[in-house]
Amino acid sequence: MIGGLLFTFWRLFEIVTLIPTLGMLAYFVDRYQKSNLLTPNDILVLFIVSVLGAAWAILTVLRRKSTRDSAMFVSFIDLCFVGAFIAGVYELRRIANADCTNFAADTRFSVTINNQGIDSDAPSLRLNTNKECAMRKASFAFGIMNCIFFAITSFLLLFMHRTRKDDREVAVKETYRRRSHDSR
Repeated sequence: MIGGLLFTFWRLFEIVTLIPTLGMLAYFVDRYQKSNLLTPNDILVLFIVSVLGAAWAILTVLRRKSTRDSAMFVSFIDLCFVGAFIAGVYELRRIANADCTNFAADTRFSVTINNQGIDSDAPSLRLNTNKECAMRKASFAFGIMNCIFFAITSFLLLFMHRTRKDDREVAVKETYRRRSHDSR
């Protein structure tokens, strides 16, 4: 019971983190496709894995009963997705050290004293963000999160399979035949 609830919670969490990843990476795929260019491997690998992972997560949530009955198979597929997300994150690894956001500061500071009092002009801060870099970095982070989430659901399914196997009762029906040695 608790395993099923935990599994559903983590699956929904996977879906919630896969949808933004799909959207951000679909933006890049569409942009490259409209420019008639090949999509780079680092984006394409994580995009394909995210599409398949989202479809798998939605399918297993909708079919919870059959997921519970075939827990070992679903656990194996989840481990495959862990490996696939590791491959996608590895391909996108160069974005990890990128600086996508910076602050620009106006360093002027002035104080004016006049008849009405003291007037000051404080420095201003501006936030500059590179949208594409930030989207790639967010996709990278969501990929790492989904590696962890799919590993958790895989282990939960192993636990569900083990407890499900122990809960099964085996009923043995013994039948006896009486044979008569009559010669007919």
